[in-house]
Amino acid sequence: MNPHDPLFWIMVIIALSFVLIAAAMIAIAVFVNRAVKSVNRLEVRLEPLMIRANALSEQGQAIAVQGRQIAEQFNVMSGHLSTATQHLSESAALIKEEVRGLTMLAGETADVAREKVQLVSRAIDTTHERVATTTEFIQTKVIEPARELAAILTGVRRGLEVLVAPAPSPINSSYGDEEMFIG
Repeated sequence: MNPHDPLFWIMVIIALSFVLIAAAMIAIAVFVNRAVKSVNRLEVRLEPLMIRANALSEQGQAIAVQGRQIAEQFNVMSGHLSTATQHLSESAALIKEEVRGLTMLAGETADVAREKVQLVSRAIDTTHERVATTTEFIQTKVIEPARELAAILTGVRRGLEVLVAPAPSPINSSYGDEEMFIG
């Protein structure tokens, strides 16, 4: 083979290409081997994390199941609460009606009581006026003349006592034991 022959150079280029391809393949194999080792180390390191992730996934599934159960119970409870709220609303409406009726009854009772109090007040006022009039009448027609008559009779009695009374005894006379006795 002659170095001046173009086939020679083509062969050299092809040989160099094969060497270059072989070197590249060896470099790729080394890099792939390093990558495989790194992946293996990473896999060893990630294995506990994967176990934990699986455990967390199982716990998450259990929590999801419990969440569904809680949601179902919540739906049932919300139905009960809705019913209770409806009953409470109906009860409140009934209570409002009863209060309205009691308010009207209280108003009517207050009006009737006010009328009765006014009637009793007028009766008391009328009775008081009549008692006062009767008292004044008795005072002027009976008691005042009776006082005057009693005063006149007292005067007459005193006068008669003076006229009928025994004569007084003289002061110089001595009293007997009987007259000195105070008993």
